[in-house]
Amino acid sequence: MAQAARTQRSLLSLLNSDGKAHPVENAIAIVTVVLGAIAIFTTLSPSLHLISSWVGLIGIGTGLWGQFISSTTGERFLLIIGLGAAAVGFYLGLAHGGLFGGLIG
Repeated sequence: MAQAARTQRSLLSLLNSDGKAHPVENAIAIVTVVLGAIAIFTTLSPSLHLISSWVGLIGIGTGLWGQFISSTTGERFLLIIGLGAAAVGFYLGLAHGGLFGGLIG
């Protein structure tokens, strides 16, 4: 067998599975996961509905933009995880009081 087996060593090698560097796409994927995590964890306290709804909305936007420009399957995987978490956080934030939550009206 003349082909050498490649080993994947880090998160960036999983995201850059085509062998090329994608710094913008990788950054958007990681930011989307972080925003999704913040949106999910802030829904545990209903008084933080402003944070969860706004961060979730921003996470949905970055996740959709990341899906539009993503290059590899690893990036798309992280984007879908972050996008789902951001959407759940956004919807629960809306259920607890919404984007403005009594600040307007």
